[in-house]
Amino acid sequence: MTEADADTHSAALLSRIERYYDAVPRAAARVEEHGSLTLFVREGAGWPYYARPALRPDAPPPSAADVTAVAARQRELGVPEAFEWVAETTPGMRAAVEEAGLRISAHPLMARGASAPLPDPHPLVRVLNARDPFLAAALALPHVAFAEPGTGVGSAGAAELSSMVAERAGDGSVPDAQDRIRAGRLVLAAAVENGVVLCSGMHLPVGDVTEIAGVGTLPVARRRGLGLAVTSALLSEAVASGASTVFLSAGDDEVARIYARLGFAPVGTAMIASAPDPSSPSGD
Repeated sequence: MTEADADTHSAALLSRIERYYDAVPRAAARVEEHGSLTLFVREGAGWPYYARPALRPDAPPPSAADVTAVAARQRELGVPEAFEWVAETTPGMRAAVEEAGLRISAHPLMARGASAPLPDPHPLVRVLNARDPFLAAALALPHVAFAEPGTGVGSAGAAELSSMVAERAGDGSVPDAQDRIRAGRLVLAAAVENGVVLCSGMHLPVGDVTEIAGVGTLPVARRRGLGLAVTSALLSEAVASGASTVFLSAGDDEVARIYARLGFAPVGTAMIASAPDPSSPSGD
């Protein structure tokens, strides 16, 4: 492949990912257009969605005024101030977000090469159906995992997960997930040992494109390769179901090196902006 062909392939891939980011929330969200930005407002249970650069042909370039207006709208709705975009396809978004005073993080955006071999299954990991008895725990686990960030072994374990399941009981997340699994819009995988979910994650297909997301490991079970095993199971399921583009965002370069073992390679930079830390005098 020549350099020009590689650039064309990369641009086409990022365009597919951009269309995916615009499409995936629409089945469960209300859409609000705010100038250069599209805001997705989740209706029902589940993680809140984000605002992102509008894909409309007539959309103006991103502006700090639009970012400020959307952040105010998110606060009004009682949802997190959250903006997501791909740096390479909307390079002007970062300046607009910085001018609006939000906090920014950058993450390796990675896609799997079509020729990469599929890994062997892990004995603890399985894909969950809509009636799986561990569904509630698999959905609750990321809330425990992401509350104790990092990749080192932590303190939260089965007791904290049980408390999170009880806390989330009745919030509608389980029946919502069951409906999405049955409709083919959600695939959930989990590592289960001795009746405890140790790691879980999902992929979210839209046509033949899907993103692997929400992979989290119970802090006490880290450093056992379970995150990679769950990602591997999701990847295998996605390919078997006909996905031609499978991508993910790595938390950092260290995590990206782990995903590279499954054939994922960097294709861009996923950008996330959120409200500034109120404890920081500068707002950074």
